[in-house]
Amino acid sequence: MEITLKPIGIVRSPYKSMSEAPRQGRFSQEISELVIFGEYGEGLEGVEDCKHIIVLYWMDRASREKLKVVPPGENAERGVFSTRSPSRPNPIGFCVAEVVEVRGNVVRVRWLDALDRSPIIDIKKYSSEIDCVK
Repeated sequence: MEITLKPIGIVRSPYKSMSEAPRQGRFSQEISELVIFGEYGEGLEGVEDCKHIIVLYWMDRASREKLKVVPPGENAERGVFSTRSPSRPNPIGFCVAEVVEVRGNVVRVRWLDALDRSPIIDIKKYSSEIDCVK
């Protein structure tokens, strides 16, 4: 089976390397920009009304070979599917981000942990009723 992903944009981020990025985006107040390619700009209509969005992006500098990792603060290896490690067979990043501003095809957000120039796969509206398990 083959899956083809087509980036809808690119991240402009203050984080140039994995060592600069926060462990989780919520641990940082830095602003990043989601630059959406022109042909997808129409899809941003209504995003300015969202307080939070889910950003799915490709962690293009992560290892794709690791199936076991040692999570931060732990001593033992675990399977990557029980962690939030960027190293995994399909390095898809998932981040809930706060929408700061939408200007044209650029969405300024807070809490994104993506590296600069990471390809954006998708953006979805965050819903506390659906996305938050209590």
